[in-house]
Amino acid sequence: MDAAWPAVDRHESGGWVFRAADGVTQRANSIWPRRIPDGGSPHFPALLRDARSWYRSRRLPVIFQVFDDARTAPLNTFLDAEGFTRQSETLIMTSRPLAAAAAPDRTVELSAQPSDEWLRVWWDVDGRGGAEALATARGILEGCPALYALVRDDGGRPAAVGRLALPDKTQGWGGIYCMATHPDARRRRHGTRILDALLQAAAERGLEGCWLLVTAANRAAQELYAKAGFQETGRYLYRQERPRRHLTGC
Repeated sequence: MDAAWPAVDRHESGGWVFRAADGVTQRANSIWPRRIPDGGSPHFPALLRDARSWYRSRRLPVIFQVFDDARTAPLNTFLDAEGFTRQSETLIMTSRPLAAAAAPDRTVELSAQPSDEWLRVWWDVDGRGGAEALATARGILEGCPALYALVRDDGGRPAAVGRLALPDKTQGWGGIYCMATHPDARRRRHGTRILDALLQAAAERGLEGCWLLVTAANRAAQELYAKAGFQETGRYLYRQERPRRHLTGC
């Protein structure tokens, strides 16, 4: 997952991976606690000091991307005590094995690079920011091999897009990202066609399985993915430091 959405700027400290990308997306601007340090929680304060210094120099808030499980319970308890928020709870869903379809939908356009049309649909639905933020996002997308799927409506206008990240072919897994349908084109099965085409492409490449990420609040998307054979296999959330109030007055 980390390699499928690579941050522009990275630094590792005590098993924590600091990631930054000019504030474009939480995932690329958060701490991945890849390893809980030997000795556990006594090391957290020093690591947090390093993190605060690193992110402060980049004018970014301190955000953790943390799994919600027994292994990370001590870290979550520490972040609770430090006043970090809990937000954007996200489900990790996986599907395996993959099987090629008998009659794949060849009207779905597939490319190894995101076209301007593809980027416009995705950014109009999920984007935050202007041209500079989009350029950073494009750098993230192109940071690992991937396939980009696009479906057009009956008038030939781009209607829906999706991405199959291929970060490490030797491990046999791909990641489904950037599933987005233009508001004017929803409820016409465009999203289903995109997902089917990406899974078909994964099967044709002999991948063992695929993962995807969906917010816990997005029940409609979860239903779509469940129908395609995906099941929840984990959850993570983002823990963001609250801004500290500066004392004023006498």
